[in-house]
Amino acid sequence: MKERTDAPQDRGCLVGVCFFILGLGTLLPWNFFMTASLYFQGRLNTTEWSNGTVVVRKEYYFNNWMTLLSQLPLLVFTLLNSFLYQRISEAVRIAGSLVFILLLFILTAVLVKVPMEEDRFFSVTMATIWFINSFGAVLQGSLFGLVGQLPQKYSAIFMSGQGLAGTFAAIAMLLAIASDVDSETAALGYFITPCVGTLVTLFSYLLLPRLEFAQFYLNKSGKYEAGTTDELLKESSTVENGKLNGHANGTVSSSTTERDSAAETEVDPSPDGPKQAFLSVEQVEKGQAKASVIEVFKKIWVMAFCVTFVFTVTLSVFPAVTADVKSSFPGKWERFFISVCCFLIFNIHDWLGRTVTTLIRWPQKESRLFPVLVVSRVIFIPLLMLCNVQNRYFLPVYFGNDFAFAIIMALFSVSSGYFVCLSMSYAPQLVEPKDAETAGALMTFFLALGLSIGAALSFPLRALV
Repeated sequence: MKERTDAPQDRGCLVGVCFFILGLGTLLPWNFFMTASLYFQGRLNTTEWSNGTVVVRKEYYFNNWMTLLSQLPLLVFTLLNSFLYQRISEAVRIAGSLVFILLLFILTAVLVKVPMEEDRFFSVTMATIWFINSFGAVLQGSLFGLVGQLPQKYSAIFMSGQGLAGTFAAIAMLLAIASDVDSETAALGYFITPCVGTLVTLFSYLLLPRLEFAQFYLNKSGKYEAGTTDELLKESSTVENGKLNGHANGTVSSSTTERDSAAETEVDPSPDGPKQAFLSVEQVEKGQAKASVIEVFKKIWVMAFCVTFVFTVTLSVFPAVTADVKSSFPGKWERFFISVCCFLIFNIHDWLGRTVTTLIRWPQKESRLFPVLVVSRVIFIPLLMLCNVQNRYFLPVYFGNDFAFAIIMALFSVSSGYFVCLSMSYAPQLVEPKDAETAGALMTFFLALGLSIGAALSFPLRALV
């Protein structure tokens, strides 16, 4: 949506800050569980001595199952959200999802201090991942639709916040690794962090209705849209000539008698500008029905393909392949290598890619070059597979140096964040404002579809290395 010339100012950029925090909050569950893989593997993959050698008693393949069980509920619940969001109020979907995400993070933090047999801990953790990502899917779909009703830059700000969620998690993990406390206390502090983050996210959402700028675009009981006002003024009967004192009331003309009796416009004179008309949104919705999901999809299918393909490429190698890359400089640095070169570099550059779209939006949404550039990202799959991934059985190592891996990861992640943000912010612009939430929900479904396809492809791609 374009910014209205008669819109109030976003004082102190408070609405922008709120949507930045909301974007960050939507991806806290995925990032904090993914970045904590060392903690979970430490509790699950216990070792024992056998014939004088240390062997793993049972391999749980936590990273693989975590990725799969994160993306499948995201796909399923996002699909349901695309079709059923009109049946559940926005406040219930957003605030309710944040409350349940908070409770599940609290459960995960509590379990740090609870001794538990490995199989039971694995089952509880996988169930937590399933449910927390289910609520996350509902939350993302609702917020993408909400931010789509504001000017385009707020979609970019929202996506920028999502990009920072990974950086937030990576820094929290680095601090936990570098701390002198025992591993249990460090893990407890690590999981308390997203609890606080989710609370701040909930407060940010509750603050939005109190901000004038947000009310102007989002308050459904507020003033009538300018575009509809122009239509009504063209259709309205002629207002009596001469100078008006006070208010002049006229009736909107229409071929339907019921609409004649229901739609009444109130015209205010203004010496500095045109007359303005106001109409309640309940009356507007009678004259403007929302388009069907299929009709909206026909308008945004290119952007839907782009966001699906971007995440398919990204999740096919990150973190399943990239997290197994080993440093060429053994020693103390090796403890921090994956946290820095895999997670921190990816998340910082992904955030930079999302953030730069507030300044640069190229190619344009109508350009055929846009999907071509998105597809070209497939080159990163073989590049990362040829890094120093261990253990490996088939492919040679061509990029064994840590610096080479870091450069590839930086380009891989900045392009991912950039094209995802453009796709998600372009989609609501391709439909009417009344269909923006439907477009946002659909785009979130295709985002989840890309994540699911990428997660599925990560198994054979890792095996090919």
